[in-house]
Amino acid sequence: MAQWQDLLKLDSALQGQVRQLYESYKFPREIRHYLCLPIESQDWDFAAQDEYFARTCLQALLRSLEEQWVRTVQQNSILLGPDFPAMKDYLLKTFENHPVNLAVILSECLKEEKKILASASEAQGCSSPTVEQKRRMLDIKINDVRRQTLEVKQETKSLEGLYEKLDFIRKNWQSRVEEHAGFPQPQAVVEEECLIQANIIMQTNQTVQKQIVKILNQTKQIVATLVDVELPEWKQRQQLACIGSPVDTSLDYLEKWFMAVAEVLLQIRKQLQKLQDLITKYNRTDASSLPGPMQEIERFALSLLEKLLSNALVVQQQPVMMSQPQRPLIIKTGVRFSVTVRFLANLTEFVQKCLLKVTPVFDKDVEETKTLKGFRQFDIVSSDYKVMDVYPGGGGLEAEFGHMLLKEKKGNSKGAQETNASDRPASKRKRNQSEEDQNHLSVTEELHVIKFVLKFQHGGLDLSIETSSLPLVVISSTNQIPAAWATIMWFNMLSNSEAKDLSLFLKPPSLTWEQLALVLSWQFLAVGEMELNPDQLCALRDKFVEGPDGLVHWKDFSKIESSAWFWIDGILDLIRKHLLDLWRDGSIMGFVSRKRTEALLKEKQAGTFLIRFSESNKDGAITFSWVDKSNSETHVHAVDPYTKQELSVNSLPYILYNYSLKAQANTNRKPLLYLYPDIPKDTAFGRYYTVPEKAPPKNGKNGYVLKKFIPVSSNPTPPPSPTRELEMMETDSDHHLNMGHQQVIQELFPDIFCHTPGHPELFTVNQEILCLQDDSEYPFSQD
Repeated sequence: MAQWQDLLKLDSALQGQVRQLYESYKFPREIRHYLCLPIESQDWDFAAQDEYFARTCLQALLRSLEEQWVRTVQQNSILLGPDFPAMKDYLLKTFENHPVNLAVILSECLKEEKKILASASEAQGCSSPTVEQKRRMLDIKINDVRRQTLEVKQETKSLEGLYEKLDFIRKNWQSRVEEHAGFPQPQAVVEEECLIQANIIMQTNQTVQKQIVKILNQTKQIVATLVDVELPEWKQRQQLACIGSPVDTSLDYLEKWFMAVAEVLLQIRKQLQKLQDLITKYNRTDASSLPGPMQEIERFALSLLEKLLSNALVVQQQPVMMSQPQRPLIIKTGVRFSVTVRFLANLTEFVQKCLLKVTPVFDKDVEETKTLKGFRQFDIVSSDYKVMDVYPGGGGLEAEFGHMLLKEKKGNSKGAQETNASDRPASKRKRNQSEEDQNHLSVTEELHVIKFVLKFQHGGLDLSIETSSLPLVVISSTNQIPAAWATIMWFNMLSNSEAKDLSLFLKPPSLTWEQLALVLSWQFLAVGEMELNPDQLCALRDKFVEGPDGLVHWKDFSKIESSAWFWIDGILDLIRKHLLDLWRDGSIMGFVSRKRTEALLKEKQAGTFLIRFSESNKDGAITFSWVDKSNSETHVHAVDPYTKQELSVNSLPYILYNYSLKAQANTNRKPLLYLYPDIPKDTAFGRYYTVPEKAPPKNGKNGYVLKKFIPVSSNPTPPPSPTRELEMMETDSDHHLNMGHQQVIQELFPDIFCHTPGHPELFTVNQEILCLQDDSEYPFSQD
């Protein structure tokens, strides 16, 4: 049906070719149109070589016409509908005695149709099939084997009737002859009839076996496509989605295909068993040669089912901590995490008859536990297994491990040592780093996996089905998260989903800038729903690429905490907590150097400003620069960056709206007028505040004058921030060491103690002065 619908979308010239095609074969296009689905679901190539199968296909077309005619009658639309009885009469009159002719015509027509569609695709530059086209083609193939399987089931039932008829004749012919004493030569006649029936049974049996073999050969190709193409492609998409890529990771298509193919193979095995039972029950010499071939066919079907089911277990949700939902595959010891596995062969028969137990095993069969010095080992603290079940609401056959913990085995001191090492000053870590790298991997470079083992027993199959998570990093302190995420990003950009080289970071390959730019852009998309634009990526390139080869080396990317990645990680956290709306609507230019800022602003009118990230604050800070013109001179000014603490008290739109310069005679002026390139400030940020009308001063409660914080700079040209190279940045380990008990509890039990935003710490803001003013000019709601 899909092929015919595509033909109907072609232009008039190509549709003219289709019309000429059917006119040359004198086959009504109305029949092709109203029987498009059953026509496209039949194997007319095979029918053209087998008269029995061709007759079966003709009967399927006649049944479809009859069903459509019945529906037309029920809808009381006889006069308006097509003439189905005339179509049926045409098929019977023309092809009833010569069904192979029909098969030849339709086989050739379908091939010519495909050629017409291919020529149209080439003309449009779309010769390679799209994802949707590939899915549709696979749907057609699966529906075809399902239809053929139903036909085999019907033929097997007919064969059973033939066996019963022959058995009845052999057992009762003598008594029937005695009732008709004048019947001449009864034994010869009966034996001849039995021989005819036996030959029909043998031919039918052979035909059924051929049909089964044909179905299995087609199914073999489908299983290979599912296991070797579709499933790896889904795993690759899931792998990229884990590091922020906006790809589709739905399992709906895969599950539908796995279920359909598993059902076909189960039905084929049932029909084979029924044939075997018939042979055993009616043990005749005409069937003496059948058991051998049937055993081969049974082994063939069993091997296909085993291959399919052995690949049906997948990790639907990779290991993730509740506190880090956007950064899966990072697990902290002693902190709960969850993971979900799914069995794609979601058949009712399996759910009802099998107890599907899934057991998680940490680092199962991982050679690195034996070969790498200091490679840590862990135990999973959770229930031993989960029983897979179908979740309500249309869910799959799943097992959700929602409360898992990792505990390091005794005797592994590496974790504690490296945790302490990360809390030491950066200079001491640098001196010992090369020696440590030669001996073993660091904590954040160690990769581990969780395997899930499913015991499956059904219909003679006894399988131990395994799947594993993507490689994950186990940390012991939250200040290791940025380095661990760098490892996860790097590994998943370099390796496919099947790779399990857990020692990759002993000699990590380099990334091209194009690869790194892509994954960095995904981080901003995942956090702020807006990717990096080409200008921002161009500005970042200079931070990462130094050599002419355009490569980014692992040691420069993440081995020291003063690298550019830690700076970007601080900015991502800044966006997530304080700048989400502004980043999403494109108000923040973000990554632009001071030199580039001056070049952009000098050509603009006075009061034009842009917002960019601080290059000197690794924890994430935001600043803005504006252009001022006086006495025929142009000056570009920059404000001292605003940190996360400052933005916790006053939002950036509030700061931009109220920012002023303190001039002579205690007069203030607001220098920020136009967001680059020329957007009025209130147009750009008006959605975040309401500019009130001026009103007389009001007294506050208990006679006090109302107050508000206003950002004011005392110098039109504030001194620039000290130039500090990224390599000289200080670490924030002291902050984590002095973490309060409440924060530790929230980290260990995030599902019990949920962080409530809106209660920032109190601190002194150096840039902001306390003014006594009329509150009616205050356009923000500040608690």
